[in-house]
Amino acid sequence: MTDALATTDTLFFADLDRAAAERLTAEAARGAEDGELFLEHRESEAISLEDGRIRSASFDATRGFGLRAVAGEAAGYAHAAEISEAALARAAETVKAVASGGSGTLDLAPRATNARLYSDLNPLSAMDFAAKTALLAEVDAYARAKDSRVKQVMASITGEWQAVQILRADGRRVADLRPLVRMNVSVVVEANGRRETGSFGAGGRFAYDRVLNEASWKAAVDEALRQALVNLDAIAAPAGEMEVVLGPGWPGILLHEAIGHGLEGDFNRKKTSAFAGLLGQRIAAPGVTVVDDGTLPDRRGSLTVDDEGTPSGRTVLIEDGILVGFLQDRQNARLMGVAPTGNGRRQSHAHIPMPRMTNTVMLGGAHEPGEIIAGVKRGLYAVNFGGGQVDITSGKFVFSASEAYLIEDGKLGAPVKGATLIGNGPDALTKVAMVGNDMGLDPGIGTCGKQGQGVPVGVGQPTLKMTGLTIGGTAV
Repeated sequence: MTDALATTDTLFFADLDRAAAERLTAEAARGAEDGELFLEHRESEAISLEDGRIRSASFDATRGFGLRAVAGEAAGYAHAAEISEAALARAAETVKAVASGGSGTLDLAPRATNARLYSDLNPLSAMDFAAKTALLAEVDAYARAKDSRVKQVMASITGEWQAVQILRADGRRVADLRPLVRMNVSVVVEANGRRETGSFGAGGRFAYDRVLNEASWKAAVDEALRQALVNLDAIAAPAGEMEVVLGPGWPGILLHEAIGHGLEGDFNRKKTSAFAGLLGQRIAAPGVTVVDDGTLPDRRGSLTVDDEGTPSGRTVLIEDGILVGFLQDRQNARLMGVAPTGNGRRQSHAHIPMPRMTNTVMLGGAHEPGEIIAGVKRGLYAVNFGGGQVDITSGKFVFSASEAYLIEDGKLGAPVKGATLIGNGPDALTKVAMVGNDMGLDPGIGTCGKQGQGVPVGVGQPTLKMTGLTIGGTAV
């Protein structure tokens, strides 16, 4: 395994003297409670095919630093795309002004870790461009040969390798090498003048071979085609209040958006979350346990260390329905008098860290999925979700189901389209009536947005039965 510190030393300290970097970081944080220098090198690529032709191909390499000093609720931050002593000196002059309001006592540095949660090899160099484009052409040909109703095929490959080193104000250093790959397939089918789409994606922190081997990419095409064909037969979704069964895995995105953001430390410290002030109280039905786990090997949302240098952790947020914790970066943890949880994340060196989710999961329960569906007289079984909107303060959410079925007398009925789930996070948690024993994780496609920053995340849950949700439908 590669020595991450040695690798990042080579990347960052060719044009920047390490002793100077340590001195300037310490000077910038003098008088403050916390601070760090975040050094980043990132290589990324994206190739997309549409209708048998490469539509776009890109490669990008970026590098830079972000320098921060934290004093109370204030933070001074400066960043540059140039890693040099002169640029760092200018940043230090800007940042250290915030320290005048600090206590002058530096927070303890994060504990060291030797754990590695994923490969440190650069996935972009393991497969050449010609091989990637040829594979996308195979995807197109395979999809069209599977079914004569296929009219359009879109496929894409994206990958990146991020090398970071975090140099803290007390001189301690930590580094991480982070691979990230993803493949997506979308298929459009047509029959009797009606067109429908299905899509599937998969990825994680590993090399391309995990998603680009023949068995994997064919399975992705098969799943996208299956969804498209299901939608061809879908009828208009009914509207009204009814029981809803959520499938395992990716439907956990509803949990992530409707509940997860409200459990981030900054929103609770500022009392703008619907969950503010409810620590230790019941906010969910018995049997509901939710964790944020950044230590799952190879998962898209996992991190060996977060972007402040804190080892990633497994944080229990809700235990058997009781709110027991929040997600914390270093600043909000200090202000709330608790320990950081390894959830300080940033999109890049040009962004300040904040509390963010990693892999947010509801743990499994005791019920068989078939038993859950059999107990529904009339309802909706939602398997996949598309877009959604959430208001953090009120907790209100609206989510669009991209694959859903009617449930009638305990049996799955016709597929429906145009179904939206309407509710609010805190209330929805209390309506969980049954928790399945089939907890699953999403295939590795999640990206979470917050205050203009996007970071890769994971979600997961078992089959869930929820009572009394409002369904927005298109049936007349």
